[in-house]
Amino acid sequence: MGAERKWFFSLLSLTFLSVLLLVLYSISPFSSPRPFPSLVQLGLPYPPAFGYYIFGGKGDKDRIFRLLLAVYHPRNRYVLHLGADATDGERYSLVVALKSVPAIRSFSNVDVIGNPDRFSYMGSSYIASTLHAAAILMKVDPGWDWFIALSALDYPLLTQDVHNIRFDTKWDLRFSDSGALYDLGLGKYLSHVFSSVRRDLNFIDHNNDLGWKEDQRFRPIVVDPGLYLARRTKIFYATEKRAMPDAFKIFTGIVCNPYHCSPWVVLSRSFLEFCIFGWDNLPRTLLMYFNNVMLSEESYFHTVICNSPELKNTTVNSDLRYMIWDNPPKMEPHFLNISDYDQMAQSGAAFARMFKEDDPVLEMVDEKILKRKRNQAAPGAWCTGRKSWWSDTCSQWGDVNVLKPGPQAKKFAETITNLLDDWNSQSNQCRLSR
Repeated sequence: MGAERKWFFSLLSLTFLSVLLLVLYSISPFSSPRPFPSLVQLGLPYPPAFGYYIFGGKGDKDRIFRLLLAVYHPRNRYVLHLGADATDGERYSLVVALKSVPAIRSFSNVDVIGNPDRFSYMGSSYIASTLHAAAILMKVDPGWDWFIALSALDYPLLTQDVHNIRFDTKWDLRFSDSGALYDLGLGKYLSHVFSSVRRDLNFIDHNNDLGWKEDQRFRPIVVDPGLYLARRTKIFYATEKRAMPDAFKIFTGIVCNPYHCSPWVVLSRSFLEFCIFGWDNLPRTLLMYFNNVMLSEESYFHTVICNSPELKNTTVNSDLRYMIWDNPPKMEPHFLNISDYDQMAQSGAAFARMFKEDDPVLEMVDEKILKRKRNQAAPGAWCTGRKSWWSDTCSQWGDVNVLKPGPQAKKFAETITNLLDDWNSQSNQCRLSR
């Protein structure tokens, strides 16, 4: 009897372990029926792809990882940069976190800069770091269409599927002369997504009305030690000022306060190729000039594009960001919180800033807009895993070239439509102030 009981308990234990292993395997990210990534189709007539540069400094590892998951899609390419003030341990921990995400492991579309730049937001080393990231993206991926830079203080207000739209062969899709895609029956979906935008357009908030910035921003001569010192230090000023240039016109962001204008941009690949490879010497000439300008990132790309006859008509006058400035304004925008959520969600912007780390409003964005769970990518049409509290729907995937708009599509539609109407009128492109 004792032997039979022992045999029975052994069989019961074996059965329990087998069932447990089966359950664990069924919810494991390694149980995806796709051992290899879905084929990513790039270029027309497929939806556009984005090259993201996500950057931060010491202590920003978790914020960068969270932001990446919020904007992740297999069709895009990502370069992550923890500045030189961060430790190698932070960079290693970030890489380990990335490897825990099945889609990132499979599609291999996220890179971490291992030899970090030393950059200062106040100096030109920031521009050098941005151009560095753009060059890396061009080298590792020939297919992305637009470049988007995000800091660890930013967060998206729409899912990546909102940026794109599913192309169905039953619809006759044609481009108008202006570059906008005719809406031939898909209603609101084709009228307000990036698929309806000519892929050489650049979203860059700009004007030529310098006002106070002329004397406080462009006449002073500054030096950025981040360009030549191993340890980043603050910029310093020369004792003399210089004359305003007459070989080119300076442009800067429209939305300014006594301290800052908008440096945030969404740039086309063709424009960045012009800035980096420069068949015209203009980008290099301006890079030398802005080397000694405070907060040069708020004017460099603006000035390059508006002084190029070939490219100035590709500017759409918006940075697609949502920010609130305190009154009286401070050095940085107001930190967004729960009280700002409704206005932020209805803004029609693609991204918002600034947020404190793990602020409750980020949980609201994750829950209500992105439908994203903690440590998981924001789900899109590419995610085919089962919905449950214990599993990641994006640990399994189907065709990554099939996309659909998310809950914020309508407001973003209005934004893009209005911006394209403004662009078509050519009334707000690189205009010189009187």
